[in-house]
Amino acid sequence: MDDQNVYDLFVIGGGINGCGIARDAAGRGYSVFLAEMDDLASGTSSGSTKLVHGGLRYLEHYEFRLVREALMERETLWKNAPHIIWPLRFILPHHKGLRPAWLLRLGLFLYDHLGGRKLLPATKVLDMNSDPAAAPLKRLFSKAFEYSDCWVNDARLVVLNARDAAERGAVIRTRTRVVDAKRENGHWRIEIADQTTGHTETVTARVLVNAGGPWVDEILRTVTHSSNAENVRLVQGSHIVVARKFDDPRAFIFQNTDNRIIFAIPYEEDFTLIGTTDHDYQGDPGQSAITEAEIDYLCDAASEYFSDRVVPDDVVWSYSGVRPLFDDGASAAQEATRDYVLVEEGSDDNALLVNAFGGKITTYRKLAEAMMEKIEKRLGRRKGSWTADAALPGGDFPPTGFDAAVADLQRQYGFLEAGHARRLMRLYGLEAHTILGDAEGYDGLGQHFGSDLYAAEVDHLVRREWARTTDDILWRRTKRGLVLTDSQVADLSGYLVQSGHYENVAG
Repeated sequence: MDDQNVYDLFVIGGGINGCGIARDAAGRGYSVFLAEMDDLASGTSSGSTKLVHGGLRYLEHYEFRLVREALMERETLWKNAPHIIWPLRFILPHHKGLRPAWLLRLGLFLYDHLGGRKLLPATKVLDMNSDPAAAPLKRLFSKAFEYSDCWVNDARLVVLNARDAAERGAVIRTRTRVVDAKRENGHWRIEIADQTTGHTETVTARVLVNAGGPWVDEILRTVTHSSNAENVRLVQGSHIVVARKFDDPRAFIFQNTDNRIIFAIPYEEDFTLIGTTDHDYQGDPGQSAITEAEIDYLCDAASEYFSDRVVPDDVVWSYSGVRPLFDDGASAAQEATRDYVLVEEGSDDNALLVNAFGGKITTYRKLAEAMMEKIEKRLGRRKGSWTADAALPGGDFPPTGFDAAVADLQRQYGFLEAGHARRLMRLYGLEAHTILGDAEGYDGLGQHFGSDLYAAEVDHLVRREWARTTDDILWRRTKRGLVLTDSQVADLSGYLVQSGHYENVAG
């Protein structure tokens, strides 16, 4: 076998863990091939609550290692991607019938001091008789706690990791299913199939990484034919989006009588995101959808706090994700660990398989580093850890420099409306300049599809970010699906087809 045709690493799964691993490996000088059966971030990684956070409630389950690692990652990730990650203050009203104030104080004290916080502001106590945060709430709360975490555009975090991996030499293949993987002569022989054309080919690799998210056990059963295929507990989390419930830029975290919590978060300027639920899931993770019971649960839970009730008719959009939690035998879905577990299969003289079970967006970079430690033991070290200080595409500016970057974009493109400039910077960072190119007015951005979406942006998403369909563009990469009409979506679909973009695969 010609080693020049053998990849060091083959990664199954184009979610946050798979793309994070591919990026880290490519940056260390390994040859990498990643296959994703659908679009990047089309599964769990775009179905999160969109937070880079320590996980305040995980302290109740004594997951101190996980919380500490996650807290430490907040500022690292913010520094690496200040366009798609930014600080967010959370308000936790003290509900006298639930957790006592001393317990909340203790938890937030640990939260402030476990993770080496440097830039994020500390916790403080709010007087809800005078603080503006009380305006949308029922007059039941005299005290609240305000603390820091970060917001993340989850799907874009995945795509930018894939972009960086590709720019460092990785092959990123979307709409490509892994059909079979067998060990042969000390390597993996992997059969893949293009989901669009049906074309099949074989790829050879030294190490196989199973980062299939909620499909991780199915991959073990049907692709690698492993007998150890009962490792994760599938838990569905659903969210609803309603018209904006409050003007305050801070988010809320609400305690529920069932001992769970939900968030109410400012979302896409004109909306409020409310979630999440937690219940065990059976079936195809790709078919998960919010249930009427989940909608009722989220509406009722939010209505315990908001003076203006949230009702099902308020919901303008909803989404669900299936979390692949490592099955630690916890009795309730909300008690199952959010930590990641990496499990190796294969002796020293056999091709290595490493499975990634569980994990969360906040710790994806640390998971990738832990994965690379295992791989380097087999393949030899090429380069040490490097991602902590490496900006993702478009994010090469200071963590506190976002407003200045927006102002600079507007100076260069004087025709840009303020909201449009801010949206482009939030999605693409400094790459917004590349998208706008030499345009001197909106006419120079090509076909207008509605709202502030133009062909120049769509073309960039197709050429550089593997977008193929309207869903790829409107829901995973831009969220313009919240504001475009059906006829405008149809116009975008027609443009993609006529321009042949449906047939193109970047990378």
